[in-house]
Amino acid sequence: MFASSRSCTLFAFHKLPLHTYLAAVVIFVNVVKGKSALALSRDLGVQYKTAMVLAHRIREAMGAELRGVTLGGEGHTVKVDGCYVGGHVRPENKKADRKDRRLSANQNGKRRVVAIRERDGRTVMQVFESEAASIGFIKARIERGTILQADEPSAWNPLHATFETKRISYQEAYSLDDACTNDAESFFSRLRRAEIGHHHHISGTYFARYACEASIREDYRWESNGEQFRRVVTLVTKNGPSAEFCGYWQRNRVVPWPPNRYATARRRPTRPRLAGQPAERSFPPRW
Repeated sequence: MFASSRSCTLFAFHKLPLHTYLAAVVIFVNVVKGKSALALSRDLGVQYKTAMVLAHRIREAMGAELRGVTLGGEGHTVKVDGCYVGGHVRPENKKADRKDRRLSANQNGKRRVVAIRERDGRTVMQVFESEAASIGFIKARIERGTILQADEPSAWNPLHATFETKRISYQEAYSLDDACTNDAESFFSRLRRAEIGHHHHISGTYFARYACEASIREDYRWESNGEQFRRVVTLVTKNGPSAEFCGYWQRNRVVPWPPNRYATARRRPTRPRLAGQPAERSFPPRW
């Protein structure tokens, strides 16, 4: 059986020339906040559907760095914070037709991105419906003996039982007694600029991928373009074909949100085989 240079990589089952994929990685890592699929399709001269799947596969490769990463340790400090993102609802023209968005039945689908960022270190994030739902994730990603810094929401109170925790109230100061969450806020600023300035609207189904992309861009912002290109290409070649985006536009879709071990993921449905045809290889979800 013929094997190409794309076989067993994230770009498997794509038919474009190899130089197109390398150009896509160069363009993708060159931007500071993010790259929309429409802009990528114009730069590469391909359809939007091709650029959209290609960009998500690059995000999947970038996110491979964060699998199982733990932060902190004895004497280290990490910051924990959350922000609401997504969920924009265009209001009705007439005031009488507008709904009260304060009611739970009329909520706009915003999600809570919870970030854990080590001082002068890495950023780990996840998407939840609320900050309280992230406690298990935070405990799993922070080493024992870590000094944790967070803001004033009561959702972080259970963390006091596991970590030495310092809290900061923004009503008093943004940084006080060596306690602040400014490092996490820097990540949130980059994420918001990507949403508002480049993508304009991000579906909650895929928001974890965009947030993961923003965290990687924030962590490696001081690297040169060449170093970022080599790192992403290495990740692309090490990761197998994408379970979520193989046959995406043929409706063989797997919902990737939330991409963590606290959620269940459906396998991509297999296609019927003809007589004598070898069994189709199945790949587990990569998130």
